[in-house]
Amino acid sequence: MNERNYSHVTEFVLLGLSSSKELQLFLFLIFSLLYLAILLGNFLIILTVTSDSRLHTPMYFLLANLSFIDMCVASFATPKMLADFLVERKTISFEACLAQIFCIHLFGGGEMVLLVSMAYDRYVAICKPLHYMTIMSRRVCITLVIIPWFVGFIHTMSQLAFTVNLPFCGPNQVDSFFCDLPLVTKLACTDTYFVSLLIVADSGVLTLSTFVFLVISYTVVLITVRNRSSASMAKARSTLTAHIIVVVLFFGPCIFVYACPLNGSSVDKVLAVFYTIFTPILNPLIYTLRNKDVKAAMSKLRGQYMKPRQVSELVRNVLFL
Repeated sequence: MNERNYSHVTEFVLLGLSSSKELQLFLFLIFSLLYLAILLGNFLIILTVTSDSRLHTPMYFLLANLSFIDMCVASFATPKMLADFLVERKTISFEACLAQIFCIHLFGGGEMVLLVSMAYDRYVAICKPLHYMTIMSRRVCITLVIIPWFVGFIHTMSQLAFTVNLPFCGPNQVDSFFCDLPLVTKLACTDTYFVSLLIVADSGVLTLSTFVFLVISYTVVLITVRNRSSASMAKARSTLTAHIIVVVLFFGPCIFVYACPLNGSSVDKVLAVFYTIFTPILNPLIYTLRNKDVKAAMSKLRGQYMKPRQVSELVRNVLFL
């Protein structure tokens, strides 16, 4: 077998969102505020669910795990992107690039399956209300959280298997703000048509299968809700609407990027920003603004830890220091 003398690429250059320094400073301020809002908003949901005993139910248990995954999705690339806004040369090591690929598919694949778990919870709650607590036992809830992480891990390892052995010998510019697998694969010094096809098939099967399952399950639940008219069904309808909005916002960009890849890099960048920044910040807003129980628990939490005297004492201590 003839061996090719490849010079191994040790780092990649991230072209980022813009080459304009003024625009980069503006984006740094905007995305810094958005990232802070993502962390605070999702952490507040986790804190609210864990601290209020009325929210210790399967639905809110899954919601807290969704908030945790959203924090992970936003954190795998956003800190690096913010740091790159302030430097001239935006580079990332080969190992760190693979780590980003690992994280995006682990967290992204996990979130897809977790949304399926949440859909199953709503199906049982609305279609089988009398058996809800029996079916959604503690063991089942833990299983519904473990399965997404397991599927995400299998998915990301299968994606890395296509990439880790590819030869990279020259081109090292990634036209994005993080190492996205389709973009990195194009830089390999070999014909990647078959590998790209496998990558698209892998991601496409996971994305489309979970999306189709969600569409079918929510269609069944919507039909059930429509045929019943009661106060409990009105509350279930409101919760169901929030779930459907989150599913559409999350799966829309993912389907375009992985299941139906586009050729326009600017469109891909917009979609990448959407599912790494805007979706994690929209989820807390959607679930809190449309959920009276969560808003009531947050108000109670604010009353306990943000009393006027405590706030004034905190301000005085800060000023004194």
